[in-house]
Amino acid sequence: MCERALTTLPLLLLLALPLQAQPEANPNDVASVDAIVTALYESISGPAGQERQWDRFRSLLVPEARLLPVGVQADSAFLVVWDVESYISRVSQYFLENGFFEVELSRTTESFGHIMHTFSTYVSYQNEDDEEPIARGINSIQLMNDGSRWWIVNIMWDAEREGQPIPAKYLPQG
Repeated sequence: MCERALTTLPLLLLLALPLQAQPEANPNDVASVDAIVTALYESISGPAGQERQWDRFRSLLVPEARLLPVGVQADSAFLVVWDVESYISRVSQYFLENGFFEVELSRTTESFGHIMHTFSTYVSYQNEDDEEPIARGINSIQLMNDGSRWWIVNIMWDAEREGQPIPAKYLPQG
């Protein structure tokens, strides 16, 4: 191992973000990438009048996770940055007053070592049985496996809009 790597490793270990106390995750929710992405969508989905599964949602993410929607105003894109609690505070009343169901249409994934990135193409409905979606887009989800389970580290998303259709390679094939 080179000398630089030997001196950098202890520093990285000192700077590593410890996983703080979280609501305990259902082991089935975090056993695989399929499971954690499914649990993510299920935890925020539900009919009007139903509280969302916020402790389940919290249990999927590292405490330091960021939720990052991309917005567009005129011809310019901007980024909103929320921590987990800010996101919950921002959306919980809307979700309680309005039905919101988000489901995955398809996924592409890249991984190396303990990290994984997935583009999860989603569709959102106001009611579970609606035929017309209220939105479609892509969630860019970064994950880490700590050796015992998967954690969501960040979620950035952008919605399909006029002039920005979802590319065919991110839609279901077949």
